[in-house]
Amino acid sequence: MLISEYLAEEWKPALGCTEPASIAFAAATAAKQVEGPVESVSLSCDARIYKNCYAVGIPFSDHRVGILWALAVGSLLPDPSLELECFRQIDGNILAEAEKRIAAGVIHVEVDTGKEDLFIDCRVVRSKGQGRAVIEGQHTRLVHVEKNSRPVSLRKVDAVAPSTPHIRERLCGLNFEQLVELARSLTPKDRQELRRGAELNLAIAEHGLTLFPERFVEMARQDSLSQTSRLVCAGVYARMWGEDFTVMTLAGSGNKGIVCSVPIFHWGQEQGKSKSDIDEALALACLVTSVTTHHLGTLSAVCGASNAAGLGLAAGLVLLEGGGPKEISMAVNNMVGNVTGMICDGAKIGCALKTMTAVDTAFRATSLALSNIGIPYSDGIVGADGMDSLKNVGRIATRGMLHTDEEILKIMQEKLRSFDGKNSAGSRIAPIKNHSS
Repeated sequence: MLISEYLAEEWKPALGCTEPASIAFAAATAAKQVEGPVESVSLSCDARIYKNCYAVGIPFSDHRVGILWALAVGSLLPDPSLELECFRQIDGNILAEAEKRIAAGVIHVEVDTGKEDLFIDCRVVRSKGQGRAVIEGQHTRLVHVEKNSRPVSLRKVDAVAPSTPHIRERLCGLNFEQLVELARSLTPKDRQELRRGAELNLAIAEHGLTLFPERFVEMARQDSLSQTSRLVCAGVYARMWGEDFTVMTLAGSGNKGIVCSVPIFHWGQEQGKSKSDIDEALALACLVTSVTTHHLGTLSAVCGASNAAGLGLAAGLVLLEGGGPKEISMAVNNMVGNVTGMICDGAKIGCALKTMTAVDTAFRATSLALSNIGIPYSDGIVGADGMDSLKNVGRIATRGMLHTDEEILKIMQEKLRSFDGKNSAGSRIAPIKNHSS
């Protein structure tokens, strides 16, 4: 495997949260198949897509939120080729038209509880026909497109069946020593791409700090570690609020990308590490995050930013500080024994606090591992080594927490009904009080 092949699959830019962006991409693709005014839009999706679109902001929409807005706006976007950056096309006319359709009750969503993996099936009816687009497995993997009930030919890359072994599955055959070797095989072009992503994510993090009260920012200035974890928190908050910044996603998640890249990039520079060492540490963090994501699933009952990216960050920090496979494995065990089970209750501004916790925990896990201190195999779900622990985390998320995910969805649906329409056409996220408050 070439690291460039990996980055092409797992290190991708996106504007806004990837789940609503994926829905908008599907809606835009379906709408593109036919012409005329949009008359109705319907969506069938898996429960976790629904969960992650429930309360998250949409860029360029004046902070409107939710799955109905993603679907309505998406059906009006002219160019689906922008994929996860399709929200860039939103303007005042599109927002006004989307609001009319939501208010008219022609935007429909249903959850297919039988779908365990990422699934989006969108149909758009226009005055001159009907289009359909189906996404499975990954946020931009179109597996089926129709025009007036007839299949449309897809690009070869899109037509690949979801059952085809994903690069995450291929990575699972490697141990930590091999993952480190892969991380160190970066070409100059690979390093440039990693740095570009890290710079994008650091930019939204620094912008995010301007949205927080002075007291929070002042605490970030106390030391490098406080500054690093608060930068991540601020970046995730800005993204979940719907600020108009492109981020570099990792394993299908912008929050994972921020959690891995901002600390390694920022901390590495603060500590005077070489660009080469920072690149390789970030590459390893990404690889371990992808391996963990394979065990958890693209969308999961547990917080991927903590239980996947947090673990990847710890691995990358160990490498950055001069540790090897043994210490990496120990740091992963320390993380698994600590953050496993932190739930995912959808994408939202509250994710910012979870990611700050993950970063703080990763630094502690790294410090202990570099001192040859690790949670032993005799403890709970911790495995004989880090790789074994990753499998155990996957079991907890995919088997043990199925009912947890069901209850989370029920709670969210009950809340939605209790809003009595307040979370529909006019819904927006309330901001944190800023410096001037």
